[in-house]
Formats: sequence, C-alpha cells, structure tokens
Amino acid sequence: MTFQRARTDEQRSERRRQILDAADAMLTEMTVAELSLTALSRRVCLAKANVLRYFESREAVLLELLETQVTDWVAELEREAVPTGGGSGERGDRLAELLASSMARRPVLCDLLSSQASVLEHNISAEVAIRYKQAARKSLGNLVALAGRYLPELGDDGAAALMETTLLMAMAAWPCSRPPQAVLAAYASDPALAMMRIDFADAVRRTAQVTASGLLARKEAPKATIA
Repeated sequence: MTFQRARTDEQRSERRRQILDAADAMLTEMTVAELSLTALSRRVCLAKANVLRYFESREAVLLELLETQVTDWVAELEREAVPTGGGSGERGDRLAELLASSMARRPVLCDLLSSQASVLEHNISAEVAIRYKQAARKSLGNLVALAGRYLPELGDDGAAALMETTLLMAMAAWPCSRPPQAVLAAYASDPALAMMRIDFADAVRRTAQVTASGLLARKEAPKATIA
C-alpha cells in the first residue's frame, strides 16, 4: 500500500483512530508486552516512521488507548441503576460486584492498567503525560462520584479512598492472575500450590468489600475524647 499523508484534521483524526483500533484488536490476541511498534505498523500497513507521524511512540498509542478504554468502562458503570434500598453493607457489596465483574469482562483495559506505571508512562513527552493525567483525573472523579452514589455515607474522601484502593489492587492482581505456563504446571502438580493462584475478579471484589466496610466502620466509630 502506498502511504498517503493525511492532510486535513479530519484525515489525521481518522488515521489516528485506525491505529488505535488496530492496537485494540491486537491486544485481544496478545499482551501489552508482546505488542511492538513493528507489529502495529504491519497491521495498519504503514511504515514505523509513518505511524510515528501520528503518535510519538508505541507507549503513546497504548496510553491513548487506555484513556479510551477507561472512558468506555466508566460510561458502562454509569448506565447501571444505583441501588436505593438496603443497608450500607449491602450497597457496598453490590458496588464491589459491579466493579469486579465489569473489569473482568474487559481484559484489554486490565492489561493496559497493569502496565500503566511500569511501561506506558515511559518513552512519552511531558505533553502526552499531561494530557493523559488530565483525562485520568476526570475519569477518577467520575468513579468517585459513582461510589458516592452507592455509598453516600463515605463522603468524598472515603469514596476516593475506596476507588483508589480498588484500582490499585486491580492493577496488581491482573498480571498475578495470568501466570506463565511453568507456574500453571506447578499449580497443576500440587493442590497445595494451586491454592496460591489468584482469581482476578475475586481479588478485586474482596478488596472493594473490605475497603468499603473498613471505611464505613471508621466513619461510624465514635471519636475518642481527651479527658
């Protein structure tokens, strides 16, 4: 295919979208670590130099894809009906289940999130970092607002702590729940070792439940007075 440079803003936006869509599709077939700029260039039928006309690096492509994935995920969560009945414990459990199950259905999102700090935020310019962090801050604000609708008892600070802790666990649990073949063989060889295998959805669910319960208990506990 002969490369033709996009000359209008609309053409440039379309070319960027094609590259992002290709990266998204590739991540259903391989991990972030396996996706190279060379392979991405081949998928979109462009030379690497031409892909770099639209994104400054492989990491910049994946960081923008992560932004899109998070935005779509938050929109999905916001479409869920917020429970109005039940105690705070029951509502917290519903929120925990929603977060865990929705993330488990989005493996590309989870892989990108787990690679954010160690991979995606490297080899990028300050401009790209600023743009991403601004978008991430907005998405986190929407997640905190969602948690507040489920558990208004937490207040803004408590809702923020709940979402931040749950996201951090998800980022850590995802790679641990996808062990390499040698580790899978070890688990298969010994039931005692198999108990060490992490279930991603269960880890995220328990983290959200326990964190919400702990934060609620601290809110409800009477403050000690000094005699």
